[in-house]
Amino acid sequence: MSDALVIIPTYNEKENIEAIIRAVFNQKKAFHVLVVDDNSPDGTGNIVESLMAEFPNELFIEKRKGKNGLGTAYIHGFKWALQRNYNYIIEMDADFSHNPKDLVRLYNACHKNGGDVSIGSRYSQGVNVVNWPMKRVLLSYFASKYVRFITRIPVFDTTAGFVCWKREVLETINLDKIKFIGYAFQIEMKFKAWKHGFNIKEVSVVFTDRTLGNSKMSGNIVSEALFGVIKMRINGLPKK
Repeated sequence: MSDALVIIPTYNEKENIEAIIRAVFNQKKAFHVLVVDDNSPDGTGNIVESLMAEFPNELFIEKRKGKNGLGTAYIHGFKWALQRNYNYIIEMDADFSHNPKDLVRLYNACHKNGGDVSIGSRYSQGVNVVNWPMKRVLLSYFASKYVRFITRIPVFDTTAGFVCWKREVLETINLDKIKFIGYAFQIEMKFKAWKHGFNIKEVSVVFTDRTLGNSKMSGNIVSEALFGVIKMRINGLPKK
């Protein structure tokens, strides 16, 4: 039994899903994997199910009926993990933008080094992004600086999606009260953890843009993040 679960949300990731699952299981530390699939029409869920016999009691899938947003997929996964005996729950993309080799570093930042939350940070030591167009790099970088300025949260990469949470953090945050489902979900979760007084550590990582499949980024997702942080700052800590 592993004490750490990696949650991978998917929608049309058939090109990446088997390789990322095998890469997670190939690490020196034993991790379990939960794929939360939003009814991918390309058969991503079927690929996961075909691998489950090879990785019994290590690989799991939760199939949802529709594409309901990244935030709701992670919350679904968080609740699934909290119903079981996992002490560390990690968010990770399916497209190899998050390097599986960094999983142990994120885990150790919480397990050994006192973090309640550890963030795979692109911006804690300069800008560590590979293969992104300059426009997208600037948008992401200045979005994080904007969030930091508005909310005062002491985190360089507020929009990062490569995050390890201690169980206690997810038990403290009222997941049913999370308002945002897109890009701003990542900001809101970190903001609530910080306002609750949890120790957030940033682990410098190199983010590499996907080479297979299509990005899920959209203008609406970015707008949610930009305007949502103002609302969070005005409201302060939402009710538990």
